[in-house]
Amino acid sequence: MNLPRNVATKPTALASPVVELRQYTLKPGRRDTLIDIFDGRLIEGQEDAGMTIIGQFRDIDRPDMFVWMRGFNGMVARKNALAEFYGGPVWAAHGPAANATMIDSDDVLLLKPAWPGAGFDLAGARRPGLAIDEKPIQDKPLAGIVVIEIQHLQPGTEADFANRFEIETACLMTADARLLAAFVTEHAENSFPRLPVRADENVFISVTGFASAEAHARHKAALAASPAWQAFWRAAQPGMTKPTETLRLSPTSQSLVGR
Repeated sequence: MNLPRNVATKPTALASPVVELRQYTLKPGRRDTLIDIFDGRLIEGQEDAGMTIIGQFRDIDRPDMFVWMRGFNGMVARKNALAEFYGGPVWAAHGPAANATMIDSDDVLLLKPAWPGAGFDLAGARRPGLAIDEKPIQDKPLAGIVVIEIQHLQPGTEADFANRFEIETACLMTADARLLAAFVTEHAENSFPRLPVRADENVFISVTGFASAEAHARHKAALAASPAWQAFWRAAQPGMTKPTETLRLSPTSQSLVGR
């Protein structure tokens, strides 16, 4: 008998002192295939191994990109959880089909909260339960979007940038924006070398939620007109090594973040 899967209850407040941001380049037209596999078959096994599957997204501007985030209770916990999952039956059963959709899965940033309390607050977050043979609903995209901005910084400057961002930008957030989390690079040695990470990066990442793409556009326009915001970014420019990367993301039906 196929019993319904329980509604997710694992995530807790301020989840995950270690987080991965993973960006996958997929074969043309295969993104919904991967989302069906991931949301329908791979979430529960990862969480049973000790991970928190934070969010899965379609990249609005890049049709063959799948972006997702997962969290761990620490670097040792990450090693143990990944070893259990990738050596276990769920990945053995569904990993080959997932891998068949991908061109590249090595664009991975290893992160930690940018300041105390900057991680995701997932208290009360739930994803809809699925029956064992049921597919996630993919023809009803969620209206909200999540915007991830990646700032590439000079080595050793992440903490200072994060401090200034926390102090100087909180008062500039418009009613359209919800700052969901902020992270900097976790420079600890990769505890599971089988899965590469971009170890030489020095980044600050903000994750912000909006009710719609239009709300995001209004927020951007308001900031662009703000002298305080302009002053903040002028002061930050000398410490940046690349232009800001902006990911506009649509949550899948099983994403905890962006619902």
